[in-house]
Amino acid sequence: MSTVNNFGTINNNSVTNPGNYFNNYYISNPTTSGDRNDAVAAYFEQYTGGNKSAAAAITASVIYTARAQNIDPMSLLAKFSSLPQGQLDKYVAMFLNLNRIGTSYLGVNTQPVINKYIQRAILP
Repeated sequence: MSTVNNFGTINNNSVTNPGNYFNNYYISNPTTSGDRNDAVAAYFEQYTGGNKSAAAAITASVIYTARAQNIDPMSLLAKFSSLPQGQLDKYVAMFLNLNRIGTSYLGVNTQPVINKYIQRAILP
């Protein structure tokens, strides 16, 4: 039996193996070559003081954002290396915000506007 909808024809009688989906759940497709990944990871390892798990998390986020923005990770690494001391945190946060929605920016602190009359009514 087939069903036609706006996604095309769906064959309801086809047998799919759900084991393939769940067995491959934690296997991700590489988005960059191993040497580029290692170079970016080594840079962030020295920046994080040798914390490999933190460096791996930053590396994955930076490479994902770079691929989404069609930027070569090695040119991005060169740009990171040329930044003045203490500026990398701010630059990486703003770079990672390129793919985030406006309500979940990293490193941005926004204070809501509080009406003094409402505040007086809420707080004793």
